[in-house]
Amino acid sequence: MTLDLNANLYAALRAAFPADLDGIAVETDEGLFYTWRDLERASAMMAHLFAALGVPPGARILAQVDKSVEAMMLYLAALRGGYVFVPLNNAYQRAELEYFIADAEPAVVVCTRANAGWIEPMVGAVSASTGWPAPHLFTLDADRSGSLLEQAAQCSDEHAVVMRTADDWASIIYTSGTTGRSKGAMLTHGNLLDNARVLKDYWGWRSPEQGGDVLIHALPIFHVHGLFVAIHGALLNGSKMIWLARFDPRTVIARMPEATVFMGVPTLYVRMLAESTLERAATGTMRLFISGSAPLLLETFETWRERTGHTILERYGMSETIMLSSNPYDRAQGERRGGTVGFALPGVQLRVRDKQGRDCAVGEIGDIQVCGPSVFAGYWRMPEKTREAFTADGYFKTGDVGQIDALGYLTIVGRSKDLIISGGLNVYPAEVEGDINALDGVAESAVVGVPHADFGEVGVAIVVAQRGVALDGEAILSTLRQRLAHFKVPKRCFIVTELPRNTMGKVQKALLREQHKDLFWSL
Repeated sequence: MTLDLNANLYAALRAAFPADLDGIAVETDEGLFYTWRDLERASAMMAHLFAALGVPPGARILAQVDKSVEAMMLYLAALRGGYVFVPLNNAYQRAELEYFIADAEPAVVVCTRANAGWIEPMVGAVSASTGWPAPHLFTLDADRSGSLLEQAAQCSDEHAVVMRTADDWASIIYTSGTTGRSKGAMLTHGNLLDNARVLKDYWGWRSPEQGGDVLIHALPIFHVHGLFVAIHGALLNGSKMIWLARFDPRTVIARMPEATVFMGVPTLYVRMLAESTLERAATGTMRLFISGSAPLLLETFETWRERTGHTILERYGMSETIMLSSNPYDRAQGERRGGTVGFALPGVQLRVRDKQGRDCAVGEIGDIQVCGPSVFAGYWRMPEKTREAFTADGYFKTGDVGQIDALGYLTIVGRSKDLIISGGLNVYPAEVEGDINALDGVAESAVVGVPHADFGEVGVAIVVAQRGVALDGEAILSTLRQRLAHFKVPKRCFIVTELPRNTMGKVQKALLREQHKDLFWSL
């Protein structure tokens, strides 16, 4: 490897900017326009400000801010300055934020103006109790004196991208922490750049000479999906983004005639299907719809194809690995199959193994393990957790359970922690959910395991009815008894109006388990 080659991710993104830097890079839902030159200059000025404050490369920059183009500029500034970007969900409350700040020990904290009043004393208290230097605190508001933008505006807009190797950390993404403390997944410049380049080719991003692509960006940017997959894809292709501060189904549908690519979680597709304006004419210019971050119901997959003429491309990834597999974009590689997440991406080695560490046969369910250039460097300050997360031969244990069919398509059955062991027999919730979801009148379902004095664990089904449909839980269980082995049938079935989800659309099964944990324990 050439020693003077800069592996900083920003250097690669910047090299892909169009020659005309005054062209539009981002258009917002508020009618604001940002050029490629704006992205270059603003990120340079922020990086200069951090350097002037004495923040050394490798230091953490923690951000809990609203989605905005300026927030994306902050991320780019962190990259080009050689810092480690730590994005946090805006839904995190004080106790959670206190943990993240104490754990990450950032040199800079950027927050919203509304939260600055209580974050400032909290940061000071955490610093005093841990002994690390208090971080610089900024808000990301253009109209407030002393804000990050106001101070950065006084700095030079010319900045030499800081040298980084492929193994230097670029970001720490905290996992959702459904059990125990949240873990910070350390992703390197090499991890992020390799995955972005693979997806650029695999998903057929079109160059300007091929007509170009325009991305509708309606995802949050504190997560791998919106921050890395979407933003890197557009920037590395020199593609314009239509930037929505938050998802609104009518707005997305209205902007589709101006765009070609959309990335979303399954909930977003369900909400757009509820709009009468979603029809083939509205999606006529669209090239690609991508779904991920949560399972896409087969009904949603098929209804979308019927309504729009487009087949959603479902893919699979996680915070620790970015994208791992994808249904094919090119029909020559195969069809896009609903209910699956396709094939391992180029460069990714993916296997399914049983509890004895043996490779599973075709169609056999087992633990999904992966290795490849996008797999993270480990968990921040958790060496023991890092060691536990990898096999002896270097494969990352995803914690997901799945199977590979004869054609090589991977299907995710569920999380290993969601596995229900009832009377010594394994019950995979996704299998049971599939049968429930196929019943007339069912919109979606979740099956979780709860303690039972006799069986150790039993399943409980939580079911959402389609609009205007009345469901009976006992009737659902009666039907399942005719279709499934008795040990797989949940012991109780509750009908609810909606399932609890996090901001990325994933059903929060930990909350459901907690709600029903005492249901059978006294029996």
